[in-house]
Amino acid sequence: MDMERWREEKWLAGVHTWVDERLAAAGLACAGEAEQRHVTPWSTVIRVPTTGGDVWFKANDASMHHESRVVGLLAAEVPDLVPPLIADDTDRGWLLMADAGEWLRSVSPREGHLDHWLEVLPAYAAAQLAMRSHVEDLLSAGVPDRRLPTLVPAYAALMDEIDAEPRFRAAETFVGELVERLAEHGINETLNHDDLHDGQVFVRSGGAGGAGGAGGSGRAGRRVLVMDWGDACVSHPFFTMSVTLQGVLSWGLDDEEDSVDTTPFLEAYLGPFRAAYPGVTQCDLAEAARVAMRLGWACRAVNGHVPGDPGATVNRLKMFVDGRV
Repeated sequence: MDMERWREEKWLAGVHTWVDERLAAAGLACAGEAEQRHVTPWSTVIRVPTTGGDVWFKANDASMHHESRVVGLLAAEVPDLVPPLIADDTDRGWLLMADAGEWLRSVSPREGHLDHWLEVLPAYAAAQLAMRSHVEDLLSAGVPDRRLPTLVPAYAALMDEIDAEPRFRAAETFVGELVERLAEHGINETLNHDDLHDGQVFVRSGGAGGAGGAGGSGRAGRRVLVMDWGDACVSHPFFTMSVTLQGVLSWGLDDEEDSVDTTPFLEAYLGPFRAAYPGVTQCDLAEAARVAMRLGWACRAVNGHVPGDPGATVNRLKMFVDGRV
């Protein structure tokens, strides 16, 4: 889709009218000029200064309209994980949310550690567990179905779409083998962010946030929030860790591959699952996570593929087949 759609005067005028109406309903008003901070072919984000602090408008194209529904469900079930939701329009894929704070991608280097992830990961896992009862709601809202039985045919279709090289095509059998092994552990499928990295996590200092107060996971005086659910799918929950642990945390603050032991972060993530699945042994959970992190790259390749732009898809396939790019 042409990015200029998001810059059309008529469309922006409609957005500003909608935002003004929703702010008024929340007891707020604009306090300055709105700024379109982010434009991609599939979404745009606009910062709006208000009498209660900055708020953020986001619009998605049809392929990601489901994000507004996902955020609405999360705001109802696990409000501490997302910024306060001021308003949404699920038909148009619009969201208006309170400010989330500062990028974790900026906070971690400044503070010199990755410890915020030890708070984010168990909070995110708890949200996944809470969303198990909403799988049908998510699918009805258009969230992509990447549950285990769908992966082999979806992988095969992707191979044809990108005219994949033979070794990637041959790995279809490996997909099937890992699907069977992972299914044996009996972990229910649920919401998967599918792109959970340090650019999607925000840290907000202080207590209440604008437009209703900032929820969050974290210690007193600090909130850690997860944003940008446009790539979300319904899948095995542990697939998230492919990107988060192998694609981000293992590289550390200095961007050196395998420079960080990710075991403590995986343990923090698995904690809520141990409580939720007391019949699954610790070793079995760890084995399920190991299998899922490999298979998760195949899911990410399928779920995150952008037609006409195979570069990222091929890198994810390399992670799946080779274990590294």
